Amino acid sequence: MNLPNKLTVSRIVFIPFFIVTVYLSGRMGHLLSAGIFVLAAVTDWLDGYLARSRGQMTPFGKFLDPVADKLLVIAALMVLLAEQRIDIVVVLVLVAREIVVMALREFMAGKGGGVPVSQVGKWKTGVQMVAITMLLLGDALFGLPLQPVGLLLLYISALLAVWSAFLYVRSVWSHIIEGAV
Repeated sequence: MNLPNKLTVSRIVFIPFFIVTVYLSGRMGHLLSAGIFVLAAVTDWLDGYLARSRGQMTPFGKFLDPVADKLLVIAALMVLLAEQRIDIVVVLVLVAREIVVMALREFMAGKGGGVPVSQVGKWKTGVQMVAITMLLLGDALFGLPLQPVGLLLLYISALLAVWSAFLYVRSVWSHIIEGAV
């Protein structure tokens, strides 16, 4: 197992530790949960960078990387929802988008093709990671009220999610229609 794949696996391993720290009381819980989330999110960028720059892309990594990303983000959204820091509608939009895009990728893989990551999808991910971090921090960072900004960014990421899903569907629509006939 190469380093990029180890980093991808580490993102999954971080999830239980992240969830436990969310439920620690007070400022320390907010700081630790946000710190673990950021560390895990950085592995998302780092594993891809290392895999591409070192020529270490593997079928295992291509499969597990998006799964690890979705598990981390969905875990964060679920704990934020459970703590009533975010609204269920935005969670449903974000999770539905991930299901649609993963289904499109699976569909296209079955046809011997792929669905390339769009620039809008990359923006969605970046905005979403910053939003979740801010929501996890709440006001634990020097008393700054990060919750309202985090919520705004999460709603922006939901809009980007819908837009990127539309772009993905549009890019493979001819294959979808072809497969339906």
